[in-house]
Amino acid sequence: MGELFPRGSSASIDDLPETPKTPKPPPSPPLPQTQHQQLSLVQPPQKKKHKPKVFRILRSVFRTFPIITSPACKIPVLSGGLLESARGISGSKVTGTLFGYRKGRVSLSVQENPRCLPSLVVELSMQTSVLQKEMSTGMLRIALECEKRSDKDKIRVLDEPLWTMFCNGRKGGYGVKRDASEEDLNVMELLKAVSMGAGVLPGNSVVEGPDGELAYMRAHFERVVGSKDSETLYMISPEGDTGPELSIFFVRV
Repeated sequence: MGELFPRGSSASIDDLPETPKTPKPPPSPPLPQTQHQQLSLVQPPQKKKHKPKVFRILRSVFRTFPIITSPACKIPVLSGGLLESARGISGSKVTGTLFGYRKGRVSLSVQENPRCLPSLVVELSMQTSVLQKEMSTGMLRIALECEKRSDKDKIRVLDEPLWTMFCNGRKGGYGVKRDASEEDLNVMELLKAVSMGAGVLPGNSVVEGPDGELAYMRAHFERVVGSKDSETLYMISPEGDTGPELSIFFVRV
């Protein structure tokens, strides 16, 4: 087949025959964003520190008293297995999400509410399949422990970079704090309208490929600050729900 412009030819684009001009097609609509999803998550609100009111303190004290009934004495219990007296006045409600690919590790994301950017992301040394198996037993206790620092090097316990992880009393690797990745933020964006629940999301990861599914479990957690060296997240179950109990402890020992 001969060349369109033979070598040494001085032909130019002006020498080509004119072709009838056709109207330009209308611009195509933008493609839906998949991997790079538009984020609408906002920064968590800055909480103002204020002294608790006297009424709030008295109410918290009276709630710690047992309710006297006949013939036995019962202590009031919150749904989810958390004793009312254990909450104190330092408790607050946050949104916690455990998520991960079936063949990958579980990550924990903590948000002030589902519309906020994560304030904490921890990658746990636990496979997603193992987490689902442990949750099926009805009770899961995850303890993240690290060594105490000297007073001059003291930071918030949730700002520690590395913890030793225990699952129901069994040592199982480490928990590592990390910045939220693009995939983490996309997951939080997809779950923005979900306050609590469990399910799977379509994922795109080198772990399972573009057709892999990402499992998640989201719930409200009661965040209790025991001291500067301990904080705990207690999962709050819906009223009348007899589902699994989950607690996550951050401790310096």
